[in-house]
Amino acid sequence: MIGAEEVVKKIVSAGEKKVTQCPGKMILKGAFAGASIATGGAFATMASTGVSDTLGSGISKLILGAVFPVGLIMILFLGFELFTGDAGVIPISAFRKKISYKKLLTLWLFVYIGNFIGSIFYAYIMATGPFVSGGEVNIYGQHAIAIAEAKVLPYKSMGISGLWQAFIKAIGCNILVNLAVLMFFVSDSDIGKMVGIWFPIAAFVSSGFEHSVANMYFIPVGIFLGANITWTDFIIWNLIPVTLGNIVGGMFFVGFLYHLMTKNSCGRIGSLKNVC
Repeated sequence: MIGAEEVVKKIVSAGEKKVTQCPGKMILKGAFAGASIATGGAFATMASTGVSDTLGSGISKLILGAVFPVGLIMILFLGFELFTGDAGVIPISAFRKKISYKKLLTLWLFVYIGNFIGSIFYAYIMATGPFVSGGEVNIYGQHAIAIAEAKVLPYKSMGISGLWQAFIKAIGCNILVNLAVLMFFVSDSDIGKMVGIWFPIAAFVSSGFEHSVANMYFIPVGIFLGANITWTDFIIWNLIPVTLGNIVGGMFFVGFLYHLMTKNSCGRIGSLKNVC
């Protein structure tokens, strides 16, 4: 296990390398990451189908959370690009003035596009394959529809307060996602990295938080299967507020605060100067 300062050095180095990639590579790595997160989402859907009816909703959420982390494990071990991670700890490179904010935003844009492509592709695979039997939506597909509708319709019915709730849940999500990324950098063993990723991701899924890239799979697969949701509903009542919340949760509550915590000197940060 390594210290916080060494973790930041690794993150800054990773950020410098990420922003030098060509747009095509950012999109390609983003597409693989989107499909990886969708793999975890599909796995979680299949594994939790019917559980709430027999063992209760709490156990169902536990199972959802327990199997979903496989997606982020693949992403971090294989070097793919995930928007929520790049929006969290990677900005530390910009805070340390090693990369420009323009390059950071460029990375976000192309990775986000790639994540969407990969997620939609995998959603189509699931909607035309495992979630359908004999031309009809099967029990797993019905569960996928229920998940999709639960991620849009309640927010829509609440109006502005629904957008705020989605935004807040997205902040909580990306705090945990980026703590998982930090855990990956902290450990010097593969088993340690996997365990470090697993528990924060399981916590965010079981807690019902909102992840923009995961929702690029969960909601479109429901739409493909006939959920009572339009693409406009998806974008307005989930994707936009969740994306913004993920940025705030990752970039400020993890990236910026971790940057402050690991600075060699506190500088002039209000009353923190005296504390340090």
